[in-house]
Amino acid sequence: MELLDFEGQSVLDSRDVAKMIGKEHKNLMRDIRTYIKDIEESSNLSSRQFFVPSTYVSKQGKVLPNYLLTKQGCEFVANKMTGKKGNQFTAQYVSLFNSMKKQISNPTEKIYEMFPQTPRNFPQALRALADSQEQLAKQKPKVDYYDSQMRNPGLMTSTEIAKDYGWSARTLHKELQKRHILYKQGKHWVLYQKYADKGYTQYEPYDFQKSNGQHGVHNNLKWTQKGKKFIYDLLAKDGIHPILEQMDLLEME
Repeated sequence: MELLDFEGQSVLDSRDVAKMIGKEHKNLMRDIRTYIKDIEESSNLSSRQFFVPSTYVSKQGKVLPNYLLTKQGCEFVANKMTGKKGNQFTAQYVSLFNSMKKQISNPTEKIYEMFPQTPRNFPQALRALADSQEQLAKQKPKVDYYDSQMRNPGLMTSTEIAKDYGWSARTLHKELQKRHILYKQGKHWVLYQKYADKGYTQYEPYDFQKSNGQHGVHNNLKWTQKGKKFIYDLLAKDGIHPILEQMDLLEME
């Protein structure tokens, strides 16, 4: 079990919460819908401060609903519970969120743990700088692209990513389909199961009006920053680079 990042805040998947409290996911979903209704009817608070609607792809390739629970959402669920299970759930989510807070407040040691080769003093830093100059020059186009694109926060549509390559979303989807990353299910593009739980995508539901005047819900596939980097690395292996890099590479020749 792990915390997820949603728009800069830590959240828990309702499926994980259901396991933590020993409840079937469908029953927890039913309870959360009731909580949302009560919150929005009786206060000026937004229910998204507690529960964020989301979707996931099942092992059968179906797009199903779930919720992302913020720390306040976990507190809300915990307050509805009593006895041993309530205490155990409270202890687990508090520990998870406090652990994340500690990592954010003291990132230096975390960096040293993840990257043991990181210089810890000035002489080491100078030596590392001298060793890396030639490598940086060779990778300048890639660095420029990362600086301008890869650090943009938030979710992106396939159209937005495809524009970096001078493509349409359809062309990008065909490229990913050719590499057995995506496949078409009805009107929806869905990740193969091998990639479904990697955190590359999220499905954002949005309302639309049908021709008969009724409202419907469509799940829109969007890519996370992790997913965008996955696409970048995948295409780069075949010599396919964003337009920005292509231009820089031509200038260096």
